[in-house]
Amino acid sequence: MGDKIRINRFLAAAGLGSRRKCEELIRKGRVFVNGERVDRLAVLIDPESDTIAVDGNPVRIEGKSFVLALNKPPGVLSTVADSFKRKTVIDLAREQGFTERLYPVGRLDLDTTGIILLTNDGYLAYRLTHPRYKVDKTYDVVVEGRISSTTVSRITRGIRQGDFITQPCEAEIAETYADRTRLRVVLHEGRKRQIKRMFALFGHKVIELKRIALGDLQFEDLDMGEIRPLTKKEERRLRELTGLL
Repeated sequence: MGDKIRINRFLAAAGLGSRRKCEELIRKGRVFVNGERVDRLAVLIDPESDTIAVDGNPVRIEGKSFVLALNKPPGVLSTVADSFKRKTVIDLAREQGFTERLYPVGRLDLDTTGIILLTNDGYLAYRLTHPRYKVDKTYDVVVEGRISSTTVSRITRGIRQGDFITQPCEAEIAETYADRTRLRVVLHEGRKRQIKRMFALFGHKVIELKRIALGDLQFEDLDMGEIRPLTKKEERRLRELTGLL
């Protein structure tokens, strides 16, 4: 038995279109799991044991896994496409000759730079973004003002953000300047705009944010805007981190 994932995520990973398009297939009653029509978007399936079909045709995630690492520049969206025609990470991949069907693993904000993965492997992407597997994400962070060690300690213990409390994280001051502070922050989860929101609660605006590592993979050879496939050793380590090996 494998891990269960939402049916719309599975269908998208199998190449049937965007998650929105896959949700429309479900609403129209065209999706079946183990011979039974799916009538809810929140249905969870096990890709390893369940039989999924659309219009009577079996659906499987097939083909060779393909994973790219990109050092994302500022001003580039972490999406497949943008209705306003702004540049996306997929556009960068196409410009550098990668024509495979790809989508980003998680997101980085428009002005956030650093490492983001692109892949055609929906199951790997699911594990990389699921909190259960706790693949650490390390960031180089610069905030306005001189931050105190007390504030850093409070952030590392977990703080309330709206209707949830962040998980404990790691944070240490790397350099202190007259009007700003550089820190190294390691998250064990990945909530939307989490780092910016955490520091904002203590009156410190994030002015630079760069993801520098995923787990213990750092991709230090990548210049800003550069993209390349993972080496066999890197991909194996990624699968180890997500429990796939």
